[in-house]
Amino acid sequence: MAKRTIVAMPGDGIGKVVLDEAIRVLYAAGFEADYVNGDIGWDFWCKEGNPLPDRTIKLLEEHKIGLFGAITSKPKDKAASELAPELRDKGYTYYSPIVTMRQKFGLDICMRPCQTLKGNPLNFVRRNAAGGVDEPAVDVMIFRQNTEGLYGGVEWTNPGDQVYDALMTHPRFSVNFGWCPREELAVSTRIVTKKFSTRIIRAAFEYAKKRGFDKITVCEKPNVIRETSGMILKIAQEMSKNEYPNIWVEDVNIDAMMMWLTKNPENYHVIVAENMFGDIVSDAFAGLIGGLGFATSAQFNPDSGVAVFEPTHGSAPKYANFDTSIVNPIAMIMSAVMMLEHLNEFDMANRIRKAVEEVVAEGKVRAYDMLKLKGTPEVFAQGAASTHELAEAIIAKLK
Repeated sequence: MAKRTIVAMPGDGIGKVVLDEAIRVLYAAGFEADYVNGDIGWDFWCKEGNPLPDRTIKLLEEHKIGLFGAITSKPKDKAASELAPELRDKGYTYYSPIVTMRQKFGLDICMRPCQTLKGNPLNFVRRNAAGGVDEPAVDVMIFRQNTEGLYGGVEWTNPGDQVYDALMTHPRFSVNFGWCPREELAVSTRIVTKKFSTRIIRAAFEYAKKRGFDKITVCEKPNVIRETSGMILKIAQEMSKNEYPNIWVEDVNIDAMMMWLTKNPENYHVIVAENMFGDIVSDAFAGLIGGLGFATSAQFNPDSGVAVFEPTHGSAPKYANFDTSIVNPIAMIMSAVMMLEHLNEFDMANRIRKAVEEVVAEGKVRAYDMLKLKGTPEVFAQGAASTHELAEAIIAKLK
């Protein structure tokens, strides 16, 4: 196996801790790689006015594969106030570096698996008709369109003449918002394109075909957001008819999905959605398998080969400065597993997954979240394992 170079981007807060532990697990599984550090996150915004420096972009352009920890993002005014004094009033504007990365490299396909681990005390349970308790197995892959939609970044506060005049040509805007003084108006767009909607929907169909599932679920809101959600649903329906006749399309509104996933989550296996709706539904399903400590993701561009793998949790700054880290590293470790699968290293990926499953099932070593404890340093006295100890338990299974 040729030795690879991986761009390791710790980011902010707990991202630095969980990434280190994931790399230790990769090494224990026999994955040989050189890791080059990629600068990203809040510190670089504050010091340089750019949370995604060009040097990191160049590393990804060269090496293609990235492992990413977590970032801190703050509102516009807060970001401006924390910028280094010498950089203020110089025209710098904060944008999320991970969103910028996705758009820069066209990482339009995002896969977010949510799968039950047996023995996890945080798994979703429900009461059955006989008065007992059922624990349905959750096995769903969310395909989130990663570069468009509400996260596309096309926004204005106090829009300029051209934008405002264009908006006023729409009768619903002029009637419903024409009364509002322009300086009190904020506009965010939801833009989707046929090209990239088709790519994410085809990826969902191909996954369903590979796994033997007979449906995909389009999680949108076409009865209200008629143009954008309507386009996505129509593409999926036509693709089913013309290319995947054995896989049907289920249309579930995003709000109804929030209800159905807590009633019968076992009925869903492949979900496809626009950027924001995909973000929402993946976090909701993550809650059924234990929360963000178990939520992983892969994002990639099939054309360029650039791919980045990350847990979907945030930087959790309140935990970042504990003397001993308490956070659950499994989401980061399983994101590294997705990287191995992307690199066709299926044996190592399966070994790590099996090790994680065994540690969770045994229940001897659990992070504070798995013990349903409040996130404080006192959790160790209550039986919780540290971040390092949980990774060590997984490594022991690999040996």
